[in-house]
Amino acid sequence: MAVFDYVAIGADGKRATGVITADSARSARKELRLKQLSPLEVKEARQKSSGVARRGGSLSGKDLVLVTRQLAMLLKSGATVEEAVGAIAAEAENPRARRTLMNVRGSVQEGFSFSESLAKSSKAFPPYYRAVVGAGQASGRLGDVMDRLATHLEKSRKLRSKLLSALIYPAVLAVVAMVVVVLLLIFVVPAVVEQFETVGQDLPPLTNAVIGVSEFMRGWGLVLVPVLAGAAWLLRGVFQTPAVKMAWDKFVLRLPMLGKVIKNANAAQFARTFATLSGSGATVPDALVAARGSVGNEVFRQAASRVRRQVEEGQPLNRAMRATEVFPPMLVHMVASGERGGDLPDMMGRAADYMEDELDSSATVALGLLEPLLIVLLAGVVALIVLAIMLPILQLNTMAIGA
Repeated sequence: MAVFDYVAIGADGKRATGVITADSARSARKELRLKQLSPLEVKEARQKSSGVARRGGSLSGKDLVLVTRQLAMLLKSGATVEEAVGAIAAEAENPRARRTLMNVRGSVQEGFSFSESLAKSSKAFPPYYRAVVGAGQASGRLGDVMDRLATHLEKSRKLRSKLLSALIYPAVLAVVAMVVVVLLLIFVVPAVVEQFETVGQDLPPLTNAVIGVSEFMRGWGLVLVPVLAGAAWLLRGVFQTPAVKMAWDKFVLRLPMLGKVIKNANAAQFARTFATLSGSGATVPDALVAARGSVGNEVFRQAASRVRRQVEEGQPLNRAMRATEVFPPMLVHMVASGERGGDLPDMMGRAADYMEDELDSSATVALGLLEPLLIVLLAGVVALIVLAIMLPILQLNTMAIGA
């Protein structure tokens, strides 16, 4: 089925716009009339006009959480998947989200399963999301599974938003300080240098160094911006290669304080995804595949792959995780308790809660230390520039007193 944009007049005489799935424009008009809408214009949604391909576009984190929560409520109330997706699409305010959901609904109408339909919009629904949905369908508890998935997405988004909001002040501080330093080098230093040139005295090494940096900024500053942007783009490509990414991720995990924060973040995401999927009825290997896809650190990803291989060979999950020496000991201990008690999903969920709380505390401490460090560092740079300007003045004063 195709997705069509429409403009129609409702029974109350008001103009209505939206999207609808149908085999053809004629079928779309017919379906609109059944809904007591008089179609004025019906045209197939194209990638150029909508910005979304037939395979579907991306959804923001906020939209994904909202859609998942709404799906959970409708499915638990007894609605079919087609009815639930169609109802949410009809009420969606975001055109991108509406078209993506209508694509999913069209695939469901064509006979594809819900998870297969989501896979056709892979940019909007990540692999672990589709894996959870597939496990929910297999277990026959899709509504409960979607509810669990919505909670998982809400917690992940809340934690991410909190960390990003905490980084706003240090980022603004760094940008403002860099702008001040650049303005000093471009405008203040050259004006002071002109005064020194009329005196004809030898300048201190620090002053000469600052003057050299100032002349470079004035002469090559505009060229430097695209060069740095190009270098950043090239470095991004280099860091995406498996070997370099692995080396970098290992290095990051060894950093003091920051490494602990990143390790807890990846471990918490791994545990939360595993708990969501295994609690939905998925097997341990399938849950490990989804959990691997939810973490960004390559060290954790390769460790999850090794754990999956060992579990498939008959090794207990906690032993396989301990052997990697990557996962936090607390998480391994909780997994061992869960395996002994037969409540692995619940223990994984508790471990995720604990690590998220610890991550929140660690991030607060790390960011609390980052702010004064930035202030001291940038104040030191400004002090060097001021000192470079003041040294020749002090030399002049000394010469005048000596004379």
